[in-house]
Amino acid sequence: MDPTTQALQESTGPVKAASDLLPVDEARSRIVAAMPVSGVEKVKLAGAVGRVLAEDVVARVSLPPMPVSAMDGYACRSADVRSLPAILRKIGASKAGSHFPGNVAEGTCVRIFTGAVVPSDADVIALQEDACEQDGAVTIQQVPKPGQFIRSAGMDFAAGQRCVARGRTLTARDLGVIAASGNGEVSVRRKPRIAILSTGDELAEPRSLSDAPDRIMASNGISLTAAVALWGGEPVDLGIAPDRVDAIAAAVDGASGADLLVTSGGASVGDHDLVHDALCARGFAADFWKIAMRPGKPLMFGRLGEMPVLSVPGNPVSALVCTLLFLRPAMSRMLGLNEIEPRFERAILASRMAQNDRREDYVRTRLEEDAHGRLRAHPFPRQDSGMVLTLAQADGLIRRKPLAPAAAPGDEVEIIRFVNCAGF
Repeated sequence: MDPTTQALQESTGPVKAASDLLPVDEARSRIVAAMPVSGVEKVKLAGAVGRVLAEDVVARVSLPPMPVSAMDGYACRSADVRSLPAILRKIGASKAGSHFPGNVAEGTCVRIFTGAVVPSDADVIALQEDACEQDGAVTIQQVPKPGQFIRSAGMDFAAGQRCVARGRTLTARDLGVIAASGNGEVSVRRKPRIAILSTGDELAEPRSLSDAPDRIMASNGISLTAAVALWGGEPVDLGIAPDRVDAIAAAVDGASGADLLVTSGGASVGDHDLVHDALCARGFAADFWKIAMRPGKPLMFGRLGEMPVLSVPGNPVSALVCTLLFLRPAMSRMLGLNEIEPRFERAILASRMAQNDRREDYVRTRLEEDAHGRLRAHPFPRQDSGMVLTLAQADGLIRRKPLAPAAAPGDEVEIIRFVNCAGF
């Protein structure tokens, strides 16, 4: 028995046959359940966009705080304009930020502008185009119903009302509401610190432009770091470790203090797939290794002490699909978000697909709307897990269940649309 297989059996039990691989949904459930929920911190509104709200935002003030005019015109009493035209004496003006301090008495009116506080006793706003002012006398030709152009106090929200519920990823619109409610800071989930380690002797930094024919540009670390940042985390790039147990183990030490470690590459069982051995050298306790999925079969998950560890394959497509299907739900759990599972939709298949085997398959596809507004899925003819360009050109993934029968054009299929995946 080779050392890698022996190490696997010691930590996870016997190597499973293809038919016994862990199902995708169960793998995701185990990963999500193991994630720690991030703590809470207060931040100023200027830095809160994209953060996940940890506590409800309750209005400290009402909006508007007092009745205000929705139009430019004249504030008057409905009793004084029952007979038209009516001539009233102007006794002042009310502007936004500088209200008229007195009351509107019988036979008088106040010039008022949009957003200005409506004076006491006034219940009608005669529009300026329906009135004529000369030498302080205002002739009103037409009036609306009482209260029609008056925004009542608290019309938008009242003091003490919940304006934004916890668990929401804050948008620019939310921040406007929070500021209007009198709150200058909010309680949000702390960004989970996620350490990212790439492994492999074949990897070269993109900036190096290596001339070696057996080297490839390292892309997984860049993609994973970007995804973590987009999805609300704080990425910690541990760089690239060569294919040596001691080097990988030393690099893993750099993840100390992280909430989650994600490794890329070296997660299979070949002679140079050494991530498992390196993790075990630091006390790794495996939960599972290998899942019934294509691409992404060599996925591994477990713990280093209290820190969860997710090991994704090195092939770029496999790594990114696993990032979407497992890392994003894990981060959603850590951030206290309500939506954990991937969002699946339906589309019409545009070309034939063969019968599937025992692994759940995620197929890169282009998507387009037909003349009836239905989504049509055009799967790429080649699905090699090393072809990252096709993933970048794809609009989504078709999910095919294990042992799914052959599918013909016009059949419905399940899809994940990248437009719904927050920058993936």
